[in-house]
Amino acid sequence: MIDESGSALPEHGVPAEQVLAEIRQLRAMDRPTHGGRLFAYVYDPAVPGLDELATAAYALSAHVNGLDPTAFPSLLAMENALVGAAARLLGGGPGTSAPDAVGSVTSGGTESLILAVKAARDARPDVAAPRLVVPASAHAAFAKAAHYLRVELDTVPLDPVTLRPAVTEVAAAIRPETVLVACSAPAYAHGVVDPVEQIAEVAAAAGVRCHVDACFGGWTLPYLRRLGAPVPAFDLAVPGVTSISVDLHKYAYAPKGVSVLLHRDPELRAPQYFGYADWPGYTMINPVISSTRSGGPIAAAYATLRYLGDDGYLELARRTSEAVRELAGAVRGVDGLRLVAEPESTVVCFTATDPGLDLFVLVDELAAAGWHTQPQLTYAGLPRSVHLTVTAAVAPRAAEFGTDLAEAVTAARVAGPVVLPPELLALAGSLAPEALTGDLVAGLAAGLGLGGGGAALPDRMAPVNTLLDAAPPALRERLLVEFVSLLQRPAY
Repeated sequence: MIDESGSALPEHGVPAEQVLAEIRQLRAMDRPTHGGRLFAYVYDPAVPGLDELATAAYALSAHVNGLDPTAFPSLLAMENALVGAAARLLGGGPGTSAPDAVGSVTSGGTESLILAVKAARDARPDVAAPRLVVPASAHAAFAKAAHYLRVELDTVPLDPVTLRPAVTEVAAAIRPETVLVACSAPAYAHGVVDPVEQIAEVAAAAGVRCHVDACFGGWTLPYLRRLGAPVPAFDLAVPGVTSISVDLHKYAYAPKGVSVLLHRDPELRAPQYFGYADWPGYTMINPVISSTRSGGPIAAAYATLRYLGDDGYLELARRTSEAVRELAGAVRGVDGLRLVAEPESTVVCFTATDPGLDLFVLVDELAAAGWHTQPQLTYAGLPRSVHLTVTAAVAPRAAEFGTDLAEAVTAARVAGPVVLPPELLALAGSLAPEALTGDLVAGLAAGLGLGGGGAALPDRMAPVNTLLDAAPPALRERLLVEFVSLLQRPAY
């Protein structure tokens, strides 16, 4: 039984089995990470024995510290092996146009993107006010990088039909202060691949680095191409692409969190490093943001790649592609739904064409049937949508999802759209973020079923999403920050 105080520090230690029982009890609150019913956050290949192998490998290196590779050469060897595998998959290494490609293992895609921006910024000390050009569909981690690193973010709008930026507008956004242009392969929200070749060309013409965020799809696109999919050029084989990132904890199916950031050559990577010797302790040299790093995730990723092998990943990509086709067909077969984009990778994204069908209610109905999907709010003329990240584990359940989707649509129509008080919607549309007070947010949260502590999460999120959808992005950000802050209260 979990300690009534909720504190992690009891007066006296408790037996190991009791501690594990507490964790199991807490984990029972979560959505299942396996079984093909969770279309976000986790990546399940449904390969027997893989979890056990990865867990064992993690345990073997959990206490190894990546801070000093001379003390722990095993970790250095595994990192270099992971970087080499990623480089070969993404157009680098011997016999390619990027034979000297180098890289680093990071904790995830956000760290990889922050480091790509840092390397580009620090490579241009002559620029006093550096700028970063990204499509509006670029991952929010670029905005985070710009915020942390004090780089100005220039966002290029999307074509509402293609969901891609116009290359001419990318070119027009590049200024003398621009240190990096970025694009996605694919963009997370809708799963479409940006015109990487053309964007890299205009960046190179301007003498600016070009980073490809392939964190989400970089490990699947090469295999989908081998299976016959018309995947456009997007990696280090493209002239002008100076760096690319890929998450191994996504479609390489390694445990979280492991990502790889690749640079075309060591000179491009050099500004990524941080070094400091002006203190009486050890000289700090870091290729990534963290200093101390557990070897557990790296060893688990190494074990995963070795166990699955190239042919294993090709088979997993085939199963995933089949699941995508079946899910997309299910969406097409339901009156009142349409695909936002034809699937190009491992994403199925759909919206509603029927005004009487509330997508946020549909998401709740699917959750009640055991399917966790990801609602996406309206943005710059693009409709609200439902995002499905499809993994190999979904393939055996795709037909079941199609049936449940049709039934959930019927149930959502019966329930009808969420109706919030007009004054609340008016407030959401007009309130300035800085006008929010703690009391006001607490009152909104209580009215929407959000309280303090994870147990107070509502069963249905449609009212919350409806309110957020009515608010402009800046207010959405502030509301969500305050909502999450209400949930994250310590147990004393």
